[in-house]
Amino acid sequence: MYSIVSTAIIQGIHAIPICVEADVSNGMPTFEMVGFLASEVKEARERVRTALRNSGFLLPPKRITVNFTPADIRKSGSGFDLPIAVAVLCAMGSLAEAPLDKFFITGEVGLNGKVQPVRGVLPMIADAKERGIRHCIVPKKNKKEAELVTDMQVYGVESIRDVICILSGELWQEREETYNIEEIAEAVRMPDFSDIHGQQLVKRACEVAVSGRHNLLMVGSPGAGKTMMAMRIPSILPPLLDEEQMELSKIYSVSGLFSEREQLMKVRPFRAPHHTITAQGLSGGGVVPKPGEISLAHKGVLFLDELPEFQNQTLEILRQPMEEKCVRLVRTHGSYEYPAEFMLVAAMNPCKCGYYPNMQKCRCSQASIERYINRVSRPLLDRIDICVEAPQIAFRDLNALGVEETSAQIRERVIAAQQIQEKRYQGEKFSYNSQIPAERIREYCGLDKKQEQYMGDIYEKLELTARSYHKILKVARTLADMEQSAKITMRHLNEAVCYRSLDKKFWERP
Repeated sequence: MYSIVSTAIIQGIHAIPICVEADVSNGMPTFEMVGFLASEVKEARERVRTALRNSGFLLPPKRITVNFTPADIRKSGSGFDLPIAVAVLCAMGSLAEAPLDKFFITGEVGLNGKVQPVRGVLPMIADAKERGIRHCIVPKKNKKEAELVTDMQVYGVESIRDVICILSGELWQEREETYNIEEIAEAVRMPDFSDIHGQQLVKRACEVAVSGRHNLLMVGSPGAGKTMMAMRIPSILPPLLDEEQMELSKIYSVSGLFSEREQLMKVRPFRAPHHTITAQGLSGGGVVPKPGEISLAHKGVLFLDELPEFQNQTLEILRQPMEEKCVRLVRTHGSYEYPAEFMLVAAMNPCKCGYYPNMQKCRCSQASIERYINRVSRPLLDRIDICVEAPQIAFRDLNALGVEETSAQIRERVIAAQQIQEKRYQGEKFSYNSQIPAERIREYCGLDKKQEQYMGDIYEKLELTARSYHKILKVARTLADMEQSAKITMRHLNEAVCYRSLDKKFWERP
C-alpha cells in the first residue's frame, strides 16, 4: 500500500514543504529511505522502527520504501521521525482510512514512542496554513507555539499512540495544563534613563540614534556610564508592529529559543554577546544552520561592549549585514538567508588602560594606543552614524538633586519622530532615515547653496568618504524630524558633523 504525509523543513526562517511517501510491498524484507537525506534523517529509520515496536506495532517482513520529495532539496533535522512513522503505519494498513491530506505533521520520536519537540514549528505551521492545511499534529511542547497561527486546529501529542487516536477518529482527550500565556510576560521593570545623572550629550546621542535607527558608538574612560546608557536604550524603543512580532518570533522559533517565551515577541530584542563570541556565533551557521546574534537582534539592538576586544575577523562580519540588513550563508547543501535589520550600539575605551587622552592618568605608549584603537577598522567605523564621547561624570552631576528625564518622556519624542519618517516614506521599501539609499539622498536630504558650500568645506576638512558624508545628511534629517522641521537647517548640520568628528580625535592623531 501507498501513503503520503505533509511536513516541512526550515531554510533560513522560511519553511519548505516536504512530502514523506511510504510504500509497503512484497519483496525482500528491507527498510529503505531515499531523497537526499542528512545523517540525522537516515538515522530516523532505526528510531522509528524501535518506536513503533515499543508502541505495539511490528513492521511486516516486506519491502518498505520511504521517499522524501522534492528529491533535490537536502533533508535535515529530526522533525521527520513522526511523519515517517505515520506514513509507514498508513502504508501497512493500520491507518488505512486516515485523512492524511488534511494534516500537517512534524515531531521527533524517542525509542519509547514518545514525541519530542523540534525547532522552527512557527514558520512551518504558518506555511502549512498558506497551503490550505487547517489541521496540524505537533509535539506537546510545541503546541503553544503552533497556536500562534490563527485558524489552525492544533493537536499537541505526547506519543505515537496519541497520533493514531487522532487520525483514526477515536475518542482522544488531550491532557490539559493549567497555563495562562499572560503569566509568561511577567512585569519586569526596564532600566530607565532617569537613573543616570549627567551625560546629557550622550543621552541626546542615544535619542537621536533611536529616532532614526542610526548606529551608535560611545567612547570614554571606564566608569563613565557607557554600558548603563546602552542598557537603557530598549526602554525608549517603539513597540513592535504585528508583522514584526511574527517575523521576529519565527527567528527565535528557528533558533530553538521560543520556549523561553511561548508567545509572540512583544518587546524589541536587546542582544549583548560577550567579546569572546565566534564569527559563526555572531553571523549564524553551524552544521545545522541557525541564526546568529545579529539576526536575533533583528528589529532591535545589538550591543557590543568593549568593542576592540572582539576578534577582528568577527567584527568585520558586521560590515555587509549593516548595509544589506540581512545575512546570507552559502553552504555545500544550500544557501540560507536570515534578516538582520538591527541597530548597532557599541562602547569602547580610548586605550587599553582607558584614560587617554588624559596623559596624567594614561600609562599606555603611543604604539599601544594605536594598536588598541585600530582594532576597530576604518571601514567599520565608516558605517557608524554617530560617534560620541562619554567623559567622566563630575561630582556635582553625580549628586545632583534634580529629577532626570524618564525613558517614557524620551520615548514619546522618539515615536513622534519615527511617525514623521513613516509618513514621509510611505510606499517606499524603507521606513527610517538611516535606510535612505544613496540615490535618494538629494530628494530627502536636500540642502540650499549655503549649506552645500558648508558641507563641501567639511568634506575636505574631515576627509570624509561618500558613505560618511551621506550619514551626516541622514543624521541631520533625523535631527530636523525631532524638531518637526520640514527642512534641514544649519544647526542640524552642525550637530550631525559633531557626531562624525570624534574619529579625528582618536583615529587620526598626529
